Amino acid sequence: MACRWAPVPLRMIVGFGFMAHGYAKLSRGAEAFAGVLQALGTPAPHLMSWVTIVTELAGGAAVFVGAFVTWASIPLTVVMLVAMFTVHLRYGFSSIKLQAITSAGAKFGPPGYECALLYIVCMATLVMGGAGPLAIDALWRKRLREESTQGGTHND
Repeated sequence: MACRWAPVPLRMIVGFGFMAHGYAKLSRGAEAFAGVLQALGTPAPHLMSWVTIVTELAGGAAVFVGAFVTWASIPLTVVMLVAMFTVHLRYGFSSIKLQAITSAGAKFGPPGYECALLYIVCMATLVMGGAGPLAIDALWRKRLREESTQGGTHND
């Protein structure tokens, strides 16, 4: 029984994480993120800024509620791979690089690719193992099975 519910918190934290990152980009302004993309040499940085923001918001929401998880994971994985190879790879694996403890608190260096890799693996796990109960995908599959056993008739 516990394994059946295991994907639910995974799906929720991954979906929430993507939505939080998309919202952060949107709240700072798509133009600001386009400037980052331009500095990285990304083609069509203004367009790619919006594509990334929408992908993170909509894809994250889809994963969160368990709708179209397999399909949503494709562009989300692409976003993570691009971030991993263009930004984080040069800083090594670890996402936490404690540099100093100051009176203001801990000071960290640039994050490595660990977090991006974790997101990718979490999405692959959801694709391979399913989104679990309380997922829109599971509810749709259940309804399709019920309709097929009833001969596809509706009693509305």
